[in-house]
Amino acid sequence: MSSTNISINIDSELNEKAQSIFNALGIDVSTAINMLLRKAIYQEDMSLDVISKYSATHEKKNRKEAFGCLKGKIRVPDNFNEPLDDFKEYM
Repeated sequence: MSSTNISINIDSELNEKAQSIFNALGIDVSTAINMLLRKAIYQEDMSLDVISKYSATHEKKNRKEAFGCLKGKIRVPDNFNEPLDDFKEYM
């Protein structure tokens, strides 16, 4: 497959931020643009709903913050296990 060089103008701050994210994913900007173009051709669409390790890691961090948020708000009644007594002979 032959390749073609293209030249684009983008904001330098945008380029730096994009490079930082793509580096974390193990790809460069050129590869990311190729992925976007292939996706657009394959789906005949320009949607940008890409799931990444970066976003998955970010979501995990947010979930950990929510862990234990219901502590003290759920009460288990003292007779919670009584229905299990009916099944003791089967266990």
